[in-house]
Amino acid sequence: MAATRGINMLCKNIYKTFQLFSRTKLTPWQRFYSNSKSASLWDSYNHAKQKCQDEVLPPDVPLDQVFVNNELDMDNITAYGFDYDFTLACYRESLLYLLYNLAKEVLVNKHRYPSEVAKIDYQPNFAIRGLHYDIHKGLLMKIDAFHQIQLGSVYRGLTQLSTDEVLSVYGQITLPKAYVEGPLFTGQNAPMQHLTDLFSIPEIMLLLNVQDYLEKNNIIFSPDILFWDVKSSIQSVHPIMHKIVEEHVEDYIVDNPKLRVFLERLLNAQKKLFIVTNSPFTFVDQGMKFLIGSDWREMFDLTIVRARKPNFFSEAARPFRLYDTLLKSRTWEKVGQLEKGKVYMEGTLKEMKSKTGWLNPQEILYFGDHLYSDLADLTLQYGWRTGAIIKEVSDEIEIQNAEEYKRSVHWLDYLQNLISEMQTYDDPESQAIITEWEKERDHLRLRTKAMFNPQFGSLFRTYHNPTYFSRRLFRFADIYMSSVTNLLKYSLQHTFYPRRGVLPHEFRSPFM
Repeated sequence: MAATRGINMLCKNIYKTFQLFSRTKLTPWQRFYSNSKSASLWDSYNHAKQKCQDEVLPPDVPLDQVFVNNELDMDNITAYGFDYDFTLACYRESLLYLLYNLAKEVLVNKHRYPSEVAKIDYQPNFAIRGLHYDIHKGLLMKIDAFHQIQLGSVYRGLTQLSTDEVLSVYGQITLPKAYVEGPLFTGQNAPMQHLTDLFSIPEIMLLLNVQDYLEKNNIIFSPDILFWDVKSSIQSVHPIMHKIVEEHVEDYIVDNPKLRVFLERLLNAQKKLFIVTNSPFTFVDQGMKFLIGSDWREMFDLTIVRARKPNFFSEAARPFRLYDTLLKSRTWEKVGQLEKGKVYMEGTLKEMKSKTGWLNPQEILYFGDHLYSDLADLTLQYGWRTGAIIKEVSDEIEIQNAEEYKRSVHWLDYLQNLISEMQTYDDPESQAIITEWEKERDHLRLRTKAMFNPQFGSLFRTYHNPTYFSRRLFRFADIYMSSVTNLLKYSLQHTFYPRRGVLPHEFRSPFM
């Protein structure tokens, strides 16, 4: 009886304690350390740090993994389509140097920019793709998925702008949608230009270098004119670049022995293969011979060059032209049907569908590297399945797999939660401690950012949000990877399932 009364009394005391805690607004963590304010704050900090250090770090992410935005059953795919540049053919950094140097000559010789510009070298590790350039204000910046400027990643020329300078220009860090995007997804009518493909990196560097030279020498210029002069210079040298690469393919294209294995695997499974690219035939031909062999055209049911994407997807009527591979010119005859082994120019997606009979969009999977020219219309207008080839994925995973990065990000998460939990302590002493934690958090953010790129950080995230580039990638691509040959890891009947994300109001499963 005495033992029973003792147990009942203990249960009553526990219940009273629970009632006391339930009437407070403190979290369990705060209740545990609520006896002494400043001491409990540092106790919480030390407890969190020790817990963070004791936890096992997550396993490495494979460099050749395929990542999923939208469920995709590969067993349903009957036709595989490919862009060429940075999709089938991946280029060495030497190609970016080549484009930069050729365009620099055009700026000086044709557009009459100061001769000193010709002496400014390309800087390979300064910029990343996915950035936005404000044409009118002459500023390059990184924007997140919510149109917020990432402070510390805004540049005029090679000079970083301070937070106060950014605010003096825009008055806020969140930019209006129309200012960022304009009326079209391409952003062509917006003050901002979204620089999304790898060919844009030499364009960015030439723009920044010339702007920096003009600024430092007190030469008055129009940012608008400079931007369009640089863009037109880059575009104008593509034919010269094509000829140089054709003659020295091995100096500019990365050999990929797995590519032929991948394509043969698809052919053995009776899949249809096609290419739709904006590049000219001779350029594609030399590259594909280097990558696959002289019989590459026999592997593809359809080859379309100079397609003029994205107009290829959006225009209602533009006829296909047959390309004579011996005479190296297009013919004038009407194209009645699209035949395997032959090469075609221009045309439209509508015309392609009518001549091939590939009518079910859910059975076609198209791969490209450009979010807008390759993937946007196919996803939004036609319902094709899409795969994005993003070379930087493997580069960034390699950094993320490093122990230093994992430890830093793990502690950053703990520290952010600690700040969030303890911010209800509003006395001056506690607030001073929390301010110290915020400084440490900001230092960690800068350190992890610099591991990717000191100026702009990761292609895929800002300090705590996905980038604008990521937002578009998640919307326009069902799957993404660093190379098409990553698919060799998976069977042709594999179903890709997206990770179930946790919404802010949902509970977190222990398996997530």
